[in-house]
Amino acid sequence: MSKNTIQEDPKFAMPSGNIKWVIAGLLLMVLGYILMTGGGTTDPNIFTGEEMFSFRRTVLAPVLILAGFVVEIFAIMHKPRR
Repeated sequence: MSKNTIQEDPKFAMPSGNIKWVIAGLLLMVLGYILMTGGGTTDPNIFTGEEMFSFRRTVLAPVLILAGFVVEIFAIMHKPRR
């Protein structure tokens, strides 16, 4: 048996530090989706292009969602030092 094995609680697949990163990534993705919502109108004859294609919906929200995915990948792949 190797001396470099990590002794963790066998009930969880990831250490608790990684679970915190998973939650942070999920919160980033949820925030991105929340920022992307809205901008619609009930009247089909009115087009609100400035509101619909704003910086918040076309740049900021997708960047937050992608950052959330990057944090999720980090949380899964990160091996804590022990």
